[in-house]
Amino acid sequence: MIRLGLRLSLSSGREAAARLALIVAGVAAGVAVLLATLSLFNAFLATDGRACWECTNGSAPSGWALDATADGALWNYHEDFYGGRTIKRLDAAALGARAPVIPGLSRMPGPGQYYASPALAALLDSAPPEELAARFPGTRAGLIGDAALSGPDELVVVVGRTPDQVAAMPGARQVDTVSTMPAVDESADVYRFGFGLAAVGLIVPLLVLVGTATRLAAARRETRFAAIRLVGATTRQVNVLAAVDAALGALTGTLAGFAIFQLVRPAVTGVRITGARFFPELVAPHLWQYAAVLGGVPVVAACAALWSLRRVRISPLGVARKTAASPPRAWRVIPLLAGLGMFLGPVYRNGKPDDLLAVAALALVMVGLMLAGPWLTMVAARLAARLTRGGATLLAARRLAADPKTAFRSVSGLVLAVFIGTTIAALVPTVVAGQQKVAGGTLNDVLGARFSRPGVSGLSPRAGTELLARLRARPGVDVLPIYARADMEVVPPRPDGPPPAPYVVECADLARFPVLGRCPVNIDGRGARAVAGNFARIVGADNPLTVDRLLPLAGPASPPASADGLDLAAVMITTRDPATLERLRTLLAGYTVEAPMTFAEVAQVRADLYTRAENVALAMVGLTLVAGACGLVVAAGGGLVERRQPFTLLRLAGTPTRTLAAVVLLESALPLVLAAALAAGAGFGVAEPLIDALAMKSASFAMPGPVYFASLGGGLAASLLVILTTLPLLRRMTTPDNARFE
Repeated sequence: MIRLGLRLSLSSGREAAARLALIVAGVAAGVAVLLATLSLFNAFLATDGRACWECTNGSAPSGWALDATADGALWNYHEDFYGGRTIKRLDAAALGARAPVIPGLSRMPGPGQYYASPALAALLDSAPPEELAARFPGTRAGLIGDAALSGPDELVVVVGRTPDQVAAMPGARQVDTVSTMPAVDESADVYRFGFGLAAVGLIVPLLVLVGTATRLAAARRETRFAAIRLVGATTRQVNVLAAVDAALGALTGTLAGFAIFQLVRPAVTGVRITGARFFPELVAPHLWQYAAVLGGVPVVAACAALWSLRRVRISPLGVARKTAASPPRAWRVIPLLAGLGMFLGPVYRNGKPDDLLAVAALALVMVGLMLAGPWLTMVAARLAARLTRGGATLLAARRLAADPKTAFRSVSGLVLAVFIGTTIAALVPTVVAGQQKVAGGTLNDVLGARFSRPGVSGLSPRAGTELLARLRARPGVDVLPIYARADMEVVPPRPDGPPPAPYVVECADLARFPVLGRCPVNIDGRGARAVAGNFARIVGADNPLTVDRLLPLAGPASPPASADGLDLAAVMITTRDPATLERLRTLLAGYTVEAPMTFAEVAQVRADLYTRAENVALAMVGLTLVAGACGLVVAAGGGLVERRQPFTLLRLAGTPTRTLAAVVLLESALPLVLAAALAAGAGFGVAEPLIDALAMKSASFAMPGPVYFASLGGGLAASLLVILTTLPLLRRMTTPDNARFE
């Protein structure tokens, strides 16, 4: 029976060959997309699980200089910033012969030397020295190897120092061994969630694709297998024939998918799912994943083929006893409407989401999308048949209305992906826009540098005066010094009153930053020289959305104060020249522990995480649309093979070929566009209440970016264009000279 099944699949004429080719093409495309997703996920896991030398924690180096037997090294790890990119910086000094060495280096740099990652070395060669290279004293001793990096684009520098120099840096640590544990990255959970959504969103359309491919010309195969049963074949033998037929096409398609993936793998390695490229050698499936795909896809195909022959297994004459399927009912839209209604109401009670209700509402929406699709397809088809007078539209609408479940099944896999992608794509631009519009956008170019840290109130009056003189000497630069009050340690906060004002600014400087507030005016018309307030909170704020809630920081109720003899806690600087901004950052690097950043850069750091999650979602939408397009092509081709006889008779009766082509295109396009519109509308319906619940002061609802519309619109257009490739097959199959049927 296995040999007979192979013969029926390979030697049954052009119709069987065309069917086998469609199965191979559809499965190959789906397998290639699946392997690409697995490769990126493997690269992410390998990168996320690497040894985090940056996480090395030592002990405070108190008294180290008095210990002549001290071993290990002094480290000071912090992050710098240049041109919107983060630089990981380690200043290290050896204390003995057994100083720890980070991965990627054979030895640590000595005083006056530094090692740079390849990406940072290229940046150092291209940027003006006073903007970047001046931050790293000494000469470049070499490059940092891949073992210390998370990707080829990462910016890392290791600077050699003397023990005295490192010990004088805030946050210095005495280190004996380098950490080998993975980093605890909060954003990793976001990416795992994104890849999980991608897996669900991708596996569903791939299963639909494989099932559709193996059910091509199901009606004609049912008739053929029923005839084989009538001449004496048992149910088991027919099952073997069907399984061999399906598994052969799926196995060949899987092997072809492996070959296609190897061809497109160089392009996959350039994908920036997390905002940066992975090392190319990490972007590859594991051997067990190859084996699972190679064994799993044919099994799924065989199961789908056996399911399609359930009438034949009941009785050889079961094929002849066909009855019309009952049409879907209107109750199918109730779960979808109930889920959307919950998002509009009880999910966001008192402005805060209820987690349990949110999960239940999301589940209702996702289930409702799958249930409502066939009913909406039937309604749309009946409406089109009622409103149109064209023959092509009438034929397509009547067929869709007769079996809307089958019509929607070929595109059901992309509904969840488009829904999730639209929800995220609608949320991210609004949140990002809100962060970039703090105080109406007037603070975006303001650079904040903080000198205070635990145990230290800031720079001494002498050091602060020297720094302010150097800053104000630069043309086009405005500076707002923020001083720390020395008496704050003895001023306890009042539980029933406003919070204490621990910082002081001078009114003449505050006038250059009016968005932060204004000094009060006395009765005689003269204002105070300085006022107290909580000004340093905006310098250290890591979420720009919270800054709007703090403004203004000074007003009529601000108490007068004096800045004489106070330590300099922070400064806020504004300049319009990007080159001057980088020079100022280089100057401040010698005074601060944290890299000075503008409000726009702080917003960008937070926005990167949201944007990367959006990229995962949009990549999922794009990949799912590719798989959905393959499923549509396979379904359209299978429909042509299955309806060769009625289409040929219509052509013999005088129906133009363009009319038949329009029928095929409309039968595929209507469910596709309807499914995408339904999922996108539900995504916006979920996102809008969430945006309202965030209550962002400086932002309103923002439309998704061009990447979303390019992914969705381009995917739909590509799907329809791919469907057009089946039209030459229609012309050849319905040639009047070949009007011969079994």
